[in-house]
Amino acid sequence: MSRVSPWASLSILVATAVTSVQCGGCAPCSTVPASTAKSAGDACLAIADIKRGQSPTEPATITAQHLLVQYQGAKTARVHIVRFRDEACLRAMEARDELRAGLDFAEVVKKYSDEPGADGSAGSLGTIGRKDVVPPFADAAFELRPGEISDVVETEFGFHVIKRNE
Repeated sequence: MSRVSPWASLSILVATAVTSVQCGGCAPCSTVPASTAKSAGDACLAIADIKRGQSPTEPATITAQHLLVQYQGAKTARVHIVRFRDEACLRAMEARDELRAGLDFAEVVKKYSDEPGADGSAGSLGTIGRKDVVPPFADAAFELRPGEISDVVETEFGFHVIKRNE
C-alpha cells in the first residue's frame, strides 16, 4: 500500500490537468489550449521540484529501478531530444501513472525512458548507496518503501520515476 504524501493535493491537481493534456511523447500538445498545457506543465514541475531530505533511519543501500525522461539542455541529453522541460515532466508523469496503475516496469521503461540501455536492463540500478546517485535522486529513492513508485523527480539529467525494490 502506498503512503500518502503531503503533496497529494498537488498531485490530484496535476492529474486532473494532465487528463486534458495527452502529449503522446515528444510532440507539443497542439490540440490543447496553451493555457491548459502550461498550467499542467507548471504543476508537474512543482511536484518534480519538491525538496526532500535524508532520514536518520534509512538503510545504507537499497535496490531500485528508474526511468529517465530527458529534455533539451539536460545534462547528457542525447542530440535527438527536442522536447522542452515541461513536456518532459508531463511525459514522466504519464509513465508514473502507468506504473501506479500496475503496468510492468520493464514495459514502461521501454516506452518512456531516454537513457541508453535502460530498456535492456528494465531500468535496474541494482544496489545503490546515497553516494552513488545525485542528491535529489537519492532523497526521493531512499524515502520510498519497498515496492513503492516515486513521484516525478528532477535532476540535472532530466525527470526520473523511481521504484524501490528492497
